[in-house]
Amino acid sequence: MADIDFATPPTLPQPNGYSHVATIGPGHRLVWTSGQVPIAADGTPGPAGDWEAQTRQAMQNVGLALTAAGATWDDVFKLTIYVVDTSALATVRAVRDEFVNVERPPTSSLVQVAGLFRPDLLIEVEAVAAIADR
Repeated sequence: MADIDFATPPTLPQPNGYSHVATIGPGHRLVWTSGQVPIAADGTPGPAGDWEAQTRQAMQNVGLALTAAGATWDDVFKLTIYVVDTSALATVRAVRDEFVNVERPPTSSLVQVAGLFRPDLLIEVEAVAAIADR
């Protein structure tokens, strides 16, 4: 696990499942994932309209991308989540918490977008991680 410090200063509002600030110590390399959508490796999309299943598939895909770079979810210090609608935010947060370290949650941004590259997709997730240099 990288030397990442997370902080939530008392001068900012209390966050819901994320940290306001992350700092990374020297001797680490950064890993960026592309935005991952709820499409399995065989091309099968997540069930239309199913926020829980689509969020879980997108998060699993982020995890697979992290693994390919030698990182884990514990190394993630920044998440960006794009959604087509904020009505299922509680579901998105609950599924996210299955993957991130809730004791040291990453910094996060949630952005509502007009749409993704396919109309059946509800969510896209990207991550930035830091891992110790080898």
